[in-house]
Amino acid sequence: MNIAETLNEGLKRAFTLTIPAKDIEAMVDAEVKKVAPQVRMPGFRPGKVPANLIRKMHGEAIQADALNTAIQNGVSKLVSDKGFRPAMQPSVELGEDYAHGKDAEVKVALEILPDVPAPKIDGIKLERLTVEADDATIDAEVGKLVSQQKAFEDADAKHKAATGDLVVMDYLGKVDGEPFDGGKGEDMSIEIGSGRLIPGFEDQLVGVKAGDEKTIKVTFPEEYQAAYLAGKPATFDLVIKKVQTAKTASADDDFAKSLGLESLEKLRELFKGQIEQELNGLTRTHMKRTLLDQLASSHDFPVPPSMVDAEFDQIWRQLEHEAGHEPDPAAARKEMEAERDDYRRIAERRVRLGLLLSEIGQGNGIEISQAEMNRLVQQAAMQYDPKDRERFVQYLQNEPMAAAQLRAPLYEDKVVDFLFSKADITDRATTRADLESQIEAEEGHVHGPGCGHDHSHDEKPKAKKAAAPKKAKAEEPVAEAAAPKPAAKAKKAAEPKAEAAPAEKPAKKAPAKKKA
Repeated sequence: MNIAETLNEGLKRAFTLTIPAKDIEAMVDAEVKKVAPQVRMPGFRPGKVPANLIRKMHGEAIQADALNTAIQNGVSKLVSDKGFRPAMQPSVELGEDYAHGKDAEVKVALEILPDVPAPKIDGIKLERLTVEADDATIDAEVGKLVSQQKAFEDADAKHKAATGDLVVMDYLGKVDGEPFDGGKGEDMSIEIGSGRLIPGFEDQLVGVKAGDEKTIKVTFPEEYQAAYLAGKPATFDLVIKKVQTAKTASADDDFAKSLGLESLEKLRELFKGQIEQELNGLTRTHMKRTLLDQLASSHDFPVPPSMVDAEFDQIWRQLEHEAGHEPDPAAARKEMEAERDDYRRIAERRVRLGLLLSEIGQGNGIEISQAEMNRLVQQAAMQYDPKDRERFVQYLQNEPMAAAQLRAPLYEDKVVDFLFSKADITDRATTRADLESQIEAEEGHVHGPGCGHDHSHDEKPKAKKAAAPKKAKAEEPVAEAAAPKPAAKAKKAAEPKAEAAPAEKPAKKAPAKKKA
């Protein structure tokens, strides 16, 4: 095989490979011998079909396989002999004038990874901002949970319903005086002011008492999901079963026991653990950003444009997705375009940091074990429907790049932890507000490597509030009672689903999740 270099510019390389026809023919012969035992032809014993007949029957496919094998071997030999580390898959193009029996001229273009200078990891100094999960913070979170856990009790028979009260009723909906599918229900509970029902419905419940019968008038929204009701005026005949008022809960042992916990102290311990976990996450985010800023400022080397392009494309897709959910998508996209060059620099920095962290990891024996990889795969597979999980695992097995993207965040964290262990770290107590403000001030900088995964968690950390501890039993509060359901009848293709009951607002469609 003859190799001729046609481009050597920065990290870009290009070559022309000339593969002799005799080498390709030798591979064809080898392929014929390989498949001969499996070929069946009338009049010949298995494995005894003449080679010329095999060529006649399968020659085109065998020739194509042999040519592809010759090209792959040639590219692999080129990369190996030159000692290249390709940044991306090499581009391979067979000459247009190739014909069977001729030498194959193949153009190969690739970008190589740069020689990363020895990383400077000595002398790194970091400040670890710590925040205590104090009693006041814990009390505030418990208080929020208490305020969210509404309980209701029957009101006096003369009590007139007001905003915040719960009304239990039967209803019958009509359009043009005729009942409609899904417009009848019994014992529906609705909290006045919750906004669960279509505009105007809940407002007309104010003032009703237990035992009242009332007819209200409403108009379905133009965008209502049941098309046969959209934009139409309707009436609802109501029979008020009872009115209930909210009962104020208290942060005490009884409240904790209603959640399936032993005592209020156990509830406080749960919140303390959650808050500490969040605060530790914020502390780590700040330290990691500071660390990567130091690495970026002390290392500068060229990076492959193709890797920058890939990283930029990923950033841009994420931005476009976010812009599509803004109140004014056009304005958001205009702002994006104005900052395109900044995002390009972000992509370049990510790639450079990715290569740098990879170099540090390899140089210090940092690896992802098979057990760790298995856990990653299992966790990622759980994001899919059970019927698709096996296909996802097979996809990762067949796509090394996809598997690399899955392992990249964990590898990055392990390298960062290694660098933390080498750094000179001083602790400083601060407040959550101060820590969050410092992180917010860093937005717009790039703090994650170009390793193919989403770094939005690095660039825009949004502090999450402590999630309420889950109840020991699956139990819905009364205020979230099911919406009106269609009356029982024979199912039709056009029958509205339960969640599209006429008295409810149309549900918003959740944004599509990104798959791994």
